[in-house]
This record gives sequence, structure tokens and C-alpha cells, in this order.
Amino acid sequence: MTLPILDLGALDAGGKGRDEFLARLREASREFGFFYLVGHGVAPELARNVQLLARRFFALPDAEKRAIEMVNSPHFRGYTRVGWERTRGRPDWREQLDVGAERTVIPPGPGVPNWARLQGPNQWPESLPALRPALLRWQTELTLLLIRVLRAFALALEQPEEVFEPIYRDAPNQLVKIIRYPGRAFDPEAQGVGAHKDSGIVTAVLQDEHGGLQVETDAGWLDVEPIPGALVINMGEALELASDGYLRATVHRVVPPPAGSERLSIAFFLGARLDATIPFLELPQRLAAEAKGPDRDPDNPLFRQVGQNYLKGRLRSHPDVARHHHADLLEEFGIDPNEPASAY
Repeated sequence: MTLPILDLGALDAGGKGRDEFLARLREASREFGFFYLVGHGVAPELARNVQLLARRFFALPDAEKRAIEMVNSPHFRGYTRVGWERTRGRPDWREQLDVGAERTVIPPGPGVPNWARLQGPNQWPESLPALRPALLRWQTELTLLLIRVLRAFALALEQPEEVFEPIYRDAPNQLVKIIRYPGRAFDPEAQGVGAHKDSGIVTAVLQDEHGGLQVETDAGWLDVEPIPGALVINMGEALELASDGYLRATVHRVVPPPAGSERLSIAFFLGARLDATIPFLELPQRLAAEAKGPDRDPDNPLFRQVGQNYLKGRLRSHPDVARHHHADLLEEFGIDPNEPASAY
């Protein structure tokens, strides 16, 4: 069993090819919540350049990377060292750089919601100036691509093509993560990143030649082997909520690579505007009958208010940032400042 491979070019071709693409998209979204996307139009040279610069960033001396650690940023931007983030209470064997949309800080004041603290600038390494324009271009290109995919999801659900536009228009929540998974000796308890779901709308992952990404299915864990030129697409919890579970936000994880190797991943997360509320789509009767309803996890309550949901996830994932910049919010979100980080 493998994930389906969908060619976005078929959507633009129209006619029977378009109808077949939408049917396969609908099926992949319900069965797996993941698929490979080819024909996406992202220039191979852009992808190679981003990967090259990501490797150069991770090769910087530790002192330079730690100079832009996330704890410096109240907006949850910056570098996270290996084992510093946890998922389900266990350390993730990866280092990463989080880069969001470059926007001005929203000053606190009466009537300003707590989630407004998430908006602000990124942190960049001084000795690698080429990284900033490359990652911001990747962010722009992948935003345009995933909006096309999102419009295809709408058509697959027999909705108006622009039905999701109000929740992302003008100010979508954008996040690029460049991630390095160092190799390590086999340990059945080790996790590159632990089992979790993505909280946004839709995610695109550029893998290198090393596997490790796995998707949970009814038959067990399915390996998502790299395919040259393909992006891996998966749905976030926002789409699961909007579609009453017809579109699946699937649990996935990354297994660390073997000792003597490393794995590089470029993940892009497209989320809704922080001030948006996730809509509830009225599906045609035959599709509504197939919707399973969104998963309800008491350890991970979901909010339809986007900013509130995203802020909850950031506070959980990075308690050092929460303690340093947002101690006043810990009780509100039920976060024990003495507990380890947990992304899910």
C-alpha cells in the first residue's frame, strides 16, 4: 500500500481529467488524509536552493544558531535545538528553524486578543543572509500553490471554489520549518517527531532522499517514501473541522534516520487568518453521510477560533517561550509550567 500520486496539471486540463482528479482527491483525502502531488509547478531549482541553504544553516556553529533561539521571540520564531521540543511528553530528535510571515507587531492593549502576540518578525542568522530571501520566496510560492489545492478541495466537496477564501484572504497564517533529523542508533522509543496531527489548513512537505515520514492507517504505519519532484500534501485539523471529518487530519510521525546519516525536510504550513473562525460546510447529502465527524481528543481540545487554537499549540510546544514571554496565559490554557513541552 502506498499513498496516491495526484497530478495537479489534470485539474487545469479541464474535462474528464479534471473530474477524475477531483474524484481521486476526494478519495485520498478520506482514506489517507495524505497524498503525493506532482505537476505542482514549483521550480526544481528553487527547491534545490532552499535545501542547500537549509543544510548550510544547520552546518553553522552551535553558537550562531543559538543566537536566534526561539526563546528570544515572543512570536515563536527561531531556532530549536535537538531534543528541545517534545511531542506527547517525549523529546523529538530534530533541530529546526521556524519562519513565519514577516508582519508588524500588534501592540497589547484593551480589546486586543491574546493570539495577537503571535504576529511579529522572524529571527535570521547574520552569517547566512541568503537564507531570508530564499525562505520568504518559498513561503510565497507554497502559499500560492496550497491556495490552488484548497480551491480543489472545495470543488471536490461540491462547494463554491472560493468557499475557504474568507478564512485566509489577505493575511493567512504561514509557517516554514526547515528541519534536520540527525542519525542515531536504533531505539524503538526514539522519535524524530512524535505522532501528531497538523493544526492548520493544509501542509506541504519537501523531502530529501531519506525516508522516515510515516502515516497512521487502519493497517498500521505506512512509510511515505520520497519521490523525486513530488511534494507530500496533508490536511490539517481546520479542514477536518470544516468538513465534519470528511477530510481527514491524519496522525503522522517521523522515525529518526540510522546512525551516520541525516534527513532534511522543508515543511510549509498554510493556516487560516488568526482572526478567523473555521466555518461549518453544508455538504451534499451523499457526502455528508460519509463524513465521520472530527476526532475529539480530550488531551487536545480544538477551538474553531483560529488564533486561540494556534496559540494553544505554540504554548504547549514551546513552554520555555511560554514561561519567558507569556506566563500570564499558562493557567488559562491549562499548561503546567513544570511539565515538558508537548506539541500534541
